[in-house]
Order: sequence, then C-alpha cells, then structure tokens
Amino acid sequence: MLPCMTSEPEQQIGVGTQDAFQRLWTPHRMAYIQGENKPTGPGAGDGCPFCSIPAKSDEDGLIVRRGEHVYAVLNLYPYNGGHLMTVPYRHVADYTDLTGPETAELAELTKQAMTALRTASGAHGFNIGMNQGTVAGAGIAAHLHQHIVPRWGGDTNFMPVVGHTKVLPQLLADTRKMLAEAWPA
Repeated sequence: MLPCMTSEPEQQIGVGTQDAFQRLWTPHRMAYIQGENKPTGPGAGDGCPFCSIPAKSDEDGLIVRRGEHVYAVLNLYPYNGGHLMTVPYRHVADYTDLTGPETAELAELTKQAMTALRTASGAHGFNIGMNQGTVAGAGIAAHLHQHIVPRWGGDTNFMPVVGHTKVLPQLLADTRKMLAEAWPA
C-alpha cells in the first residue's frame, strides 16, 4: 500500500477533543461568511454583484435565463440545490420602485423558474420571497432580488440544524445547465 493511502481516517491534530462526530468541511462557505463579493456601498458602482453578473457569459455568471428587464441566476450560496433568484438589471433596492414592465417580468420569470425546477428536478414545492432591507435579512439590500428555493418532501434533515451545513449534491455549473435546458420556451 502506498504511504499516503490508508484505510483508517486521517487524524488531525489540534481539532479539539475527539468525539463521535465526523466533520464535513465546507471551506467554500468562508467566502460568504467573510462577506466576499459584498458591495462596498449602496450604489451600482460600489461592487454590486447583481450589476456585474449580466456582463458575464451565462455559464460564468450562472445565469439561467435573460429577459428584457430581469434575469434569473443561481444563488452562489444556495439553501437547496437549484436555488434561483430573479433580479432586475436596473440597480434598484425597493420593490415599490420597480416599473410596471420590471414587476411583470419578475413575476413571469419566477413562474418560469418554478416550471423549470419542477421539470428538471421534480420539486414538490417552493419558498419564494424577497428580503427588503438589511434589517429584514437582505444580504445585498441595495439591489432587489427574489429568491426561488425548490423544496422536496423530506429535504430538511439534521445537517442544517445540528451541523450548520447544507449538503448540495450537484455543482452549480451542472445545475445551471440542467435548469437552462428545462426552462420553458
């Protein structure tokens, strides 16, 4: 057997008192925790990721669908696999500031996202909503975005509650491709 290959789990010194728990390391979450890619201010030119995403290719920006006023994009830090957001191109913070066409397209892309998620992944239900303002939980309060989170019977388990970890079974690029192909015409 090669020296680096063992049948025993690797013991890591300095991780605390040994216990019965296994560790699922999710270092990619540190970017979110530390506020990476968060805007530096409220303006469109203050590093708003929702303003810069549309300039990227669909694959690089994880964009699933582009409309005239609104686009649908995968969440980089999803609650569930397939977690999408519908986002107006225009840098606007409050739902009441949307124009009529923006409001209509936001609603239409949300309906289409639900259809695509049902087709591609058999979603049983959805959590849909937006957090208006930092005090209401908006991670990026300066640019309105609506969440579409697919749900399945039994999709809640001990990992988020006990382990503060969400297990996602598919890479975001693969999820984007699957949903783009399932998007209704």
